[in-house]
Amino acid sequence: QVHLVESGGGLVQAGGSLRLSCRFQRLITSTFNPATMAWYRQVPGKQRELVATITGDRVTNYAESVKGRFTISRDNARKSVYLQMNNLKPEDTGVYYCNRQHQELPWGQGTQVTVSS
Repeated sequence: QVHLVESGGGLVQAGGSLRLSCRFQRLITSTFNPATMAWYRQVPGKQRELVATITGDRVTNYAESVKGRFTISRDNARKSVYLQMNNLKPEDTGVYYCNRQHQELPWGQGTQVTVSS
């Protein structure tokens, strides 16, 4: 079974940076490479929110709230997706998850990001 492993979260002051990583364990390369991958975040009591996507051709798209601050990237050889988050704001606080945007895989544990003001 495919296993998603997110890491890189933590506690940071407003204006700081974090880099999240996500490994798609046991997803075969021919399936990973062309797929659009995504980062989401969830705050308690709210629905999971789409933050950023990257296609197999490395076309990226971002939620308005993170444009210019976050950068999504991927490493097909490592079957991994990354999210570089700069100039973090308290409203970026939440649990961040990765997944394939279409035909979702079983969700991982996520990684907690907390931004203090």
